[in-house]
Amino acid sequence: MTQPSLTHGMAQIGDVRLHYVRAGQGEPVLLIHGWPQTWYEWHRVIPHLVEAGHEVIAVDMRGAGDSSRPASGYDSNTVADELHALVRHLGFATIRLVAHDNGARVAYAYAARHQAEVKSLVFLESKILGIESDDDASKEYWHFGFHQEADLPELLLAGRERAYLSFFFKRYSFDPRSITETDIDEYVRCYSGLGGMRAGFSYYRAFPETAVQSRELARTKLKIPVLAYGGSHCMGEIPLRSMKLVAEDVQGGVIPDCGHWVPDEKPEWIAREINRFHGVQG
Repeated sequence: MTQPSLTHGMAQIGDVRLHYVRAGQGEPVLLIHGWPQTWYEWHRVIPHLVEAGHEVIAVDMRGAGDSSRPASGYDSNTVADELHALVRHLGFATIRLVAHDNGARVAYAYAARHQAEVKSLVFLESKILGIESDDDASKEYWHFGFHQEADLPELLLAGRERAYLSFFFKRYSFDPRSITETDIDEYVRCYSGLGGMRAGFSYYRAFPETAVQSRELARTKLKIPVLAYGGSHCMGEIPLRSMKLVAEDVQGGVIPDCGHWVPDEKPEWIAREINRFHGVQG
């Protein structure tokens, strides 16, 4: 497959500079990453979406990648609104959202707050916090609580970023070879820089606020089409179940032989599903 030309850009959106990558021509799709990743997690998926006739915008959320790292503002509503502002800044009236992990929670907030401007949502390996449980924002996984501790993770992990991030990529994948050393190099470059780990943990520290926001947004169910998938060796049916609680038109299921890192582990598979869902061939 021909690799598309990637154009890197920066946009000043409020108090944050957002780095993004664009490729292709056609119907626009915004790709939103999770932790501990950046726009780069989509690099194997982007060629398939471009070939199918999409223009792709892959963004580094605030605090991640080559975007700036403000001290606060990591709750889903704030991040969603600045991604919406970025889409408008780039000249798009409507957008399709494809998102993973923490980025999927942001994408849900984006869709719920700006539903008239969102054509569809793809929700991968994530769960809407605060809907099924009052305390899942802190207790869903062991690292939620650890990352929410003030200062302690930064203290313990300084100089050990590669070992820590590598643990997650290996532990939560079906095939650990899916995340290459080159991939890890890129994520370590971003998260080991000044404020990189702190900014990543700030999303977790905002989880309780995000859960409150999500409960309020869920009072009105999404009416746009939603595609929700979990990996067979990580979240399984949880993403589909979670989205059915907050949206009316949901399809999806479980990705076979896949862990948490869907765009890395199953790029062709998920690209086909996205293109099918969008009604295009790829």
